[in-house]
Amino acid sequence: MAETDLLSRFTDSSDTENVEGRKLPSNIEAEAAFLGAILIDNRVLEDLQTPLRPHHFFEPLHQRIFERIVKLLDRNAVATPVTLKPYFETDDALKQLGGITYLAQLTADGQGLLAPRELANQIYDLALLRELVSVGRNLVEGALDTSDEVAPMEKIEQAEADLFRVAEGAASGKEAESFGQATHKALGLIEKAINSGGHVSGKTTGLTTVNEKIGGLHDSDLVILAGRPGMGKTSLATNIAFNCADRMLRDQADGIENTVGAGVAFFSLEMSADQLATRILAEQAKISSEALRMGKISRDEFQQLSFASQRLAELPLYIDDTPALTIAALRTRARRLKRRHDIGLIVVDYLQLLQGSGRANDNRVNEISEISRGLKTLAKELELPVIALSQLSRAVEQRDDKRPMLSDLRESGSIEQDADMVWFVYREDYYVASREPKQPQPDDDTKVHEVHAAWAAEMERVHGLAELIVAKQRHGATGKVHLRFEPKITRFSDLAEEDRRSGYD
Repeated sequence: MAETDLLSRFTDSSDTENVEGRKLPSNIEAEAAFLGAILIDNRVLEDLQTPLRPHHFFEPLHQRIFERIVKLLDRNAVATPVTLKPYFETDDALKQLGGITYLAQLTADGQGLLAPRELANQIYDLALLRELVSVGRNLVEGALDTSDEVAPMEKIEQAEADLFRVAEGAASGKEAESFGQATHKALGLIEKAINSGGHVSGKTTGLTTVNEKIGGLHDSDLVILAGRPGMGKTSLATNIAFNCADRMLRDQADGIENTVGAGVAFFSLEMSADQLATRILAEQAKISSEALRMGKISRDEFQQLSFASQRLAELPLYIDDTPALTIAALRTRARRLKRRHDIGLIVVDYLQLLQGSGRANDNRVNEISEISRGLKTLAKELELPVIALSQLSRAVEQRDDKRPMLSDLRESGSIEQDADMVWFVYREDYYVASREPKQPQPDDDTKVHEVHAAWAAEMERVHGLAELIVAKQRHGATGKVHLRFEPKITRFSDLAEEDRRSGYD
């Protein structure tokens, strides 16, 4: 039977969908020719640039043939009509096309070898068009359905999410992943950790001791960074954002492709973009940010600042300081940054300043729950880590030990539930400084001098020391990480080994 006769049976298949009387975009002949090219020369698949997957083929039989070819090649086996035969002898769809003979027919003329890349591109593009048709159909059906409560912004949000997935080349509904695919991805992360020196499998925080504790920032994770006002949570988030973006910039300059850095989107609902930029410049130039704001710097310091700004001009750090963002608007803006700049980390400062959909405004707990779920969904959808800063309740201040606990997370237990990691920033020197006794005068008695001397000794012991408390971690153990904090330039850094041993009991 001629190949064209075999292929004609596909076009008559009941699987072919129609949209207002028109067939969905597809090219069965191109699929057959491309499969034939691979079966003639397996190297065609090795040289392929297009991210072709089984679900990109329109005909289900072609999906199964392509999937089996990939599995054979992954095992370093040869894929030919003969090696495929055992897997398709009982395939009903293949029997309708003449059985195993069809596999040989695919390689009959070898036309696919003339332009395999063009065929692959066409198969891929037609699959995206079918996805676009599906998105458009769902959009029209959703817009016409007024039976439920009308929420046009939600429909627009869903449409943009669907369009983003099409733009990324993904299926409109993510398909189940085989265990083999999952383990392959896991091995890739482990290899990345080994290549990075043995402690980073995700995006780097730029802090060695933190990376050692958490293994880096993992894709799809929601990290809650919480603390009382004055603890430095915005400073830590800014440091991490800069470190991650700077690592990517340096690795690109060195020609390193498999970087642990990433482009960063920083959504600052509290501080303006220029205030954040001032913090980063102050840290890099090692000049007090307060002196920068007041203009109390020397010409040499200004030159340092100029050099720092030139070096950071190409930094892949994008700051959005739009106030009063809704969670839906933030997700929309994040998708655009992902599409335009391929960001790999999102920071939100801070969670309680985001707004929900508006329907839960009468219940703040429900609104915070909606926001935390939205941030977790965003992390999974874009496959990147999201760090969201959060305020703590005043209950911390009522305890003798001011170290935060999970129960201190403000307004909603869903924050703890949705988070993959929860970090608390704690600086003992902040509280010790607030307990400073009266300055002794020369004529004061010995007791006054002793009290102040004891306070000064305690202040010296804890000055500049900070704790990052990992209170929850899905990937590993909880515990503390000791850090150095320089308040003048708002910078967190790793402690020296001897300071780690002597800084805290």
